[in-house]
Amino acid sequence: MRYMFLLYHDETRYQGPDDPASQEMGAAYGAFTAGANEAGAFLAGDALQPSATATLVRSNGGGTPLSTDGPFAETKEQLAGFYILECADLDEAIEWAAKIPAAADGGVEVRPIRELG
Repeated sequence: MRYMFLLYHDETRYQGPDDPASQEMGAAYGAFTAGANEAGAFLAGDALQPSATATLVRSNGGGTPLSTDGPFAETKEQLAGFYILECADLDEAIEWAAKIPAAADGGVEVRPIRELG
């Protein structure tokens, strides 16, 4: 079964590619991704641009889109990226989630992907 792992971090803690904390976090994610690849679980994953670059789109019911620049909520942690992994069950998904660096410094939301079609 496929699971989506939504990664939450306090994006103010990481100040760009020259920042030592950012470099350390990047290396930790690289190691996690390599391990998931080697195990055959990795299907997809990426980091997201900061929440200030987000746009929220809603429809007024008549098909006319209304867009709002982000961020949208005052939160301590922002959605920073995602993984999609193939896991046998929720127990395995939780084991993988615990290894993702965001679990130690933010949070990882684990959700099964509903198969369509």
